Amino acid sequence: MREISRWRRTAAILSVLALAAAACGNGDDNGEDAPEPADDTTEEEPADDDAADEPADDAAPAEIATDFGVTEEPCDDAVNPDNGCIYLGILSDLTQGPFAPLGGPITDGQYAFWDRVNDNGGIGGYDIDARTYTRDTLYDPQEHSALYRQIEPDILALAQTLGTPTTEAILPDMDADDMIGGPASWWSGWHFEEQDKGLIVESGYSYCVESMIGLDWYVENREEIGTLAHVGYPGDYGGDSAAGAVAWAEANGVDIADTITTLPAGAVENQDEAVGAILNSGADVVVIATGPAEMAEIVGKVAASEANIQFLGSVPTWNPALLDSPAAPALQAFFTHVAPWENFDGDSAAHDAMRESLDGELPDNDGYTFGWIWSYPLLAALEAAAENGDLTRAGLRSVTDGLEVDFEGSLPTTTLGGDPNENANRTAVISQPDPEAPLGITTLEANVTGPTADAYDYTEACITF
Repeated sequence: MREISRWRRTAAILSVLALAAAACGNGDDNGEDAPEPADDTTEEEPADDDAADEPADDAAPAEIATDFGVTEEPCDDAVNPDNGCIYLGILSDLTQGPFAPLGGPITDGQYAFWDRVNDNGGIGGYDIDARTYTRDTLYDPQEHSALYRQIEPDILALAQTLGTPTTEAILPDMDADDMIGGPASWWSGWHFEEQDKGLIVESGYSYCVESMIGLDWYVENREEIGTLAHVGYPGDYGGDSAAGAVAWAEANGVDIADTITTLPAGAVENQDEAVGAILNSGADVVVIATGPAEMAEIVGKVAASEANIQFLGSVPTWNPALLDSPAAPALQAFFTHVAPWENFDGDSAAHDAMRESLDGELPDNDGYTFGWIWSYPLLAALEAAAENGDLTRAGLRSVTDGLEVDFEGSLPTTTLGGDPNENANRTAVISQPDPEAPLGITTLEANVTGPTADAYDYTEACITF
C-alpha cells in the first residue's frame, strides 16, 4: 500500500496544493512575534543550486481535499486509530428479494475486502467503513431509491448497488451527487458512458457477452446446437442475456426458438408456464437467466418430463444449497454454469486473500467471491483520487475514465471507460455442479474466450430500457 499524506482538512474544500509547511512558525497569521530576519551582512556558505531545487526531507505533504462521507475522526473500532474515516454505502438484497441468498455473502465479501485494506494501512490516511451505511433494499427500485437518499449525505461512494433496475432507479441522483458505485450486476450498459454516466465501476463481462462465450464453449466442447431458446427475467438481466443468445444464434446460423420471460418466485406461484414454453419450443439448449430458486425449479421440472434439454446458466443462477434440493440430480445432469471468474477455490492471489480472510472456513456461496472481486475497481479509484490529493466526490468521479484496475489475477487487468471493443472483458469460467466440490461447483475450464464473443461489435449496450 503506497504512502500518502495522512494530513486531513478541517474545512470543506481546500486546495490540493496547499502546503501545511507554509503556515509553520512561531507567530500568528499577522506575523507577530515572528523570528527576526537574518542579518544581510552575515557570511553564509554559498547556496547549493541543486539542493535548492529539492524539497526538504521534513517538508509537510499536501493535504487531501474532501467533502462528503470523509471525516477526520477515526472509524468506529478503527484498525488505524490515527486515521480518519471514509464511509461507503451498500444497497443490497439481504432478506426477501430473489437474490437475497447471494446478497448476504456478497456484502460479507466486501466487508472482508475493506477490512484487508484497513489492515494494510488504509488509503491516504483513512480507514474504510462499509458497514455503517449498509441497507437492505429488497431488490425493489423504490426502496433502493429511498434508502439511497437516506444514506447519500454521509457516504463518499457506493461499495455496492445490487441489481440493474434498482441501480438505474438511482442513477440520475448519483449523477447529480457525483456518486460513483460498484455494481452487483453485469448489465452491458455499465460499459458505456452514455448509459452509466461514467459512474459505475464494473468488473468482468456483461450478461450479453456471457451468453455468447457460454454458447461458443458449448458447441466446441459438447455438441452442435440445433435449436436454441432463452428463459429469464424481463428487462435488464434476462433481457441482456437474451440479447446475447440471439446475437450468437444469428452469427452462427442457429434457429432461436423462443425468448421466454418469467418472474421471480415471489411474483408468480410457480414456473410451470416457463417450463411449458420450453418444452413446446423444440430447443435442445436453453440459456437461463433467473435466480437460483427459479432455475432449479425449471431445470428440475423439464428433466422430470424426460426431455433431453441442456441448460447454460448465467452467473446469478447458482447456489450450492440447490444440491440439497430435489432438483440436485437434474442439475448435475443438465446444467452448466458460466461465470466471469473462478469460484471460491480458484487459483489467483485474490482468491488466496479471500480464503485467508475466512481462516479456512467456507462462505455460504460464491456471492462472497463476487463481493470481493467487485471491490477492486473502487479500491483503484480511491487510491488514485487520494494520490491526486482529492477525495471529494467530484475528485473520485474524475479518475474513473481510463483507470487501470488490477484484480490480483482473478480477472485480466482492465481499463475502465474508453472503447468497450478494446477494454470490455470477454473471458469466462465454465463450471458444473459437483457435490464433492467446496461450494458445490467445479471449474471445467477457466479463461474461456469464444470466436463469436470476440468478434462481437461491442459499440452499444445490448439492451437498453
